[in-house]
Amino acid sequence: MALFIIGCVLFLQTGCQEQAKSTAVIKPGEPSPEITFENTAFDFGEVGPNKKNVGRIKFTNTGDALLKITKVERCCGIVTKLDKMEYSPGQSGALQIEWNSGPQESTMKRELTIHSNDPITPHATLTLKAKVVLQIDWEPEMLRLFLDEENAGCPKIKIRCLDNQPFSILEFKSTDDCITAEFDSSVEATKFILQPKVNIEAIPKKHKGRVNINLTHAEGKIARILFSVLPKYTIRPSLMIVWNAQPETPVVKQVDVLNNYYKDFEIESVSSKGNIIGVKLLEQRKIPNGYKLDLELTPPAAGNQTSFTDEFFINIKGGVKLTISCNGRYSIRKSKPKT
Repeated sequence: MALFIIGCVLFLQTGCQEQAKSTAVIKPGEPSPEITFENTAFDFGEVGPNKKNVGRIKFTNTGDALLKITKVERCCGIVTKLDKMEYSPGQSGALQIEWNSGPQESTMKRELTIHSNDPITPHATLTLKAKVVLQIDWEPEMLRLFLDEENAGCPKIKIRCLDNQPFSILEFKSTDDCITAEFDSSVEATKFILQPKVNIEAIPKKHKGRVNINLTHAEGKIARILFSVLPKYTIRPSLMIVWNAQPETPVVKQVDVLNNYYKDFEIESVSSKGNIIGVKLLEQRKIPNGYKLDLELTPPAAGNQTSFTDEFFINIKGGVKLTISCNGRYSIRKSKPKT
């Protein structure tokens, strides 16, 4: 134990000594370097997509001793370069900055750290920022689709350039190819209006996806449009959790099954996917645009298990199956101490 305490004391002393080295107090009148930046924030302003952007941050050694830059910490996607690493008193230099903007409209903000022997600011932080601006825009920015409307209620898509430079459409691609559109890739124009066609049978099960429209415009090569589909049914909750379950002891849980299009429907039955948890429909009561169900759930025998999981199906007349996940954990009883 004594050795352990001595080791801890030595460790703390060493740490304090290292910290003292990095924050050494300057003696009055002792020459020291000082790095002074023209600006500690550099704004590239508005830049185009897929562009190489270059900048310079100027600095001067305003101290009275040799300035030594030991390291420039690189930031994500930023390339830096210095002509040299040492600067005499009064001498100036510049940090060269280079980065490539992405294909999408966005705001870039990064930080660079300059390490030097400046005793006042040994780790100087520089801030970089830019705004990537496309020279094309489109509407709508998101598609909201409805299964009970013609062509799922999908509106026309309008794409136009902002710099009056003609472009072509190269490709129209959607998740699972559920949305398509006709176009002629040989035609150039400053504006296109597309009439998408929706294949409802191909809509993803998650009812979400996106449309990618590839273009030839140098300042905006792709238009991305997210889409979502209002499903026919909603289950609340979609996940059941049974805490403190007792093996083979039924519990009752309530579930709401709703038709989002306010259509009448009938529930035929409920069933277990893995036949791990017993499930039984005790009662169903009509509520606005759906039903409230009382389900009896019977956890399986515990064995050596502390938890269980299964999935249930709510079977709608007409062949639709709605899924509910169920997780449970058995109650842990403490054994009584022997007397």
